[in-house]
Amino acid sequence: MNLKFDYIKTDKLLVVKIIEEIDHHTTEKIRRKIDNEITRYMPRKVILDFNKVSFMDSAGIGMIIGRYTSKNDVYEQDTIKRKNNVFNIFF
Repeated sequence: MNLKFDYIKTDKLLVVKIIEEIDHHTTEKIRRKIDNEITRYMPRKVILDFNKVSFMDSAGIGMIIGRYTSKNDVYEQDTIKRKNNVFNIFF
């Protein structure tokens, strides 16, 4: 699994760099790893960096939405990066 986690303690920011395709074969492993790191650090913000993701199917999108809804009380906001664009999701 190609995931890289950076935690910036002063900002309570967790950056998750995903470096692989995200499909129904990989989403469960990615989900577990991200959830473990969120539980470990209890960040205020999480950035999911998709710059190295070449493919994502609907299971990947579901995994992302699930991370937001299951941890909604932890985040100020989620930021999702894709190909130099930053989308802020405010729910």
